[in-house]
Amino acid sequence: MVTPTEVRVHAVVDEGLGNSSYLLDLGDGAALVVDPPRDLRAVHRRARAEGLRIRFVADTHLHADFLSGAVQLAHDEGATVLASAAGARRFPHRGLHDGDEVDLGGLRLTALATPGHTDEHVSFLISDGAAPAGVFTGGSLIVGSAARPDLLGPNRTDELARAQFASLRRLAALPAATTVWPTHGAGSFCSAPPGVQRTSTIGRELATNPLLRLDEEQGFVEALLGSLGSYPDYFRRLGEINRQGPAVLDTERAGTLPALSASAVRRLRAEGATLVDVRPVVEYAAAHIPGSLSDALRAQFATWLGWVVPADSDIVVVRNPEQDPADIVWPALAIGMERIVGELAGGLDAWTAAGYDIAATRVLRSEQLDPAGLRVLDVRQTSEYLAGHLPGAGHLELGSLTGRVCELVPAPTAVMCGHGERAATAASLLESAGHRDLAVVVGGAQDWADAGGGALVTGPRAEPVTDSAPAQEEAR
Repeated sequence: MVTPTEVRVHAVVDEGLGNSSYLLDLGDGAALVVDPPRDLRAVHRRARAEGLRIRFVADTHLHADFLSGAVQLAHDEGATVLASAAGARRFPHRGLHDGDEVDLGGLRLTALATPGHTDEHVSFLISDGAAPAGVFTGGSLIVGSAARPDLLGPNRTDELARAQFASLRRLAALPAATTVWPTHGAGSFCSAPPGVQRTSTIGRELATNPLLRLDEEQGFVEALLGSLGSYPDYFRRLGEINRQGPAVLDTERAGTLPALSASAVRRLRAEGATLVDVRPVVEYAAAHIPGSLSDALRAQFATWLGWVVPADSDIVVVRNPEQDPADIVWPALAIGMERIVGELAGGLDAWTAAGYDIAATRVLRSEQLDPAGLRVLDVRQTSEYLAGHLPGAGHLELGSLTGRVCELVPAPTAVMCGHGERAATAASLLESAGHRDLAVVVGGAQDWADAGGGALVTGPRAEPVTDSAPAQEEAR
């Protein structure tokens, strides 16, 4: 018999999405995996390292920020899928109602209805006999907060926020020593506060989570809704794909990029394909295909790909030889970007060898930036901008830029974010829309201040950044 102190849970963290999946060792060489993404490479690596075979897979909710790997694991491993019966999933699974129990072979899983983040959300309490060991809370109780309740639309937001209030109080009634294993963590657009802790205990959350200190429902609702920022448009479609079940992939072929000649890429671009340049910012800026989108390959690559590129657009990749195609394709597939048709064979060298035009973008270090002599466009999230920005800097979130780029007043512009990657993406969008005399700032507002540039400004800006925008980009 496994005791609570012997329960072995292995976290698999996706830094890009800000989420954690979990492998629960069932003590007999088998495992339960909770909330796995469609990109299962890290989950499989961890399972192999621990000598575990995945026997069960459980989803706490219909995820909006990634496609679930549950269907793939059922196909590849023969795993039993556990999920809320209220989710009405259209693929084989064991639907669980509130209070239903599953024997995991020594450990017991109990489904707890915890609506709020979504209406069919469940948490999974893991117990040995009468002793709770921990609870997989998905998007309900998370470290220091609770996940956002607005993903099902404005007509449902207040109702779901009140459901989240009740769900958190239900979870808070568990024994203080119960471990909390949430899915959403720092970096998730499902609204987790910044921080390094991704797991907690009920007792620690009671002591430190500000939402659990609010005993009155209305105050809780106002606090939760007041903390929400923007999120990618693809969040609005992935939940339904997860309900239907993502297509099973050929895992041997899915992470590859077919080679395309420069002439084929030129033809695809003329037909409307999006060229995505995943090289580092400085290399993109030095030379790139005119009109290509800069989205440097990093942990957050797929999030911004899905945010600024339409899901129905064919995508052609431009990369360096050392950048692994699997690290490009699998994260894209995990957020439902299915139409990566190939890559430019030979990279940018092949493009120039074919005699085609290239473009360049100026790069400025943050300490070189003079906001008095050049318009500065800050494309960070609203909360980041309000926490400290350069004097006179205008603001448009990168995620909203595609819909508002035509509003931007033409002028020589330095684009900045926190490091430079989002700024390069924004500059490439502006270039595609016909803007010229652009510069990408490598470094952020704090780097500018630390280099002696001056004091940062907090709160809203005073000047409009577009012809028709209000004086302050809405603080969502």
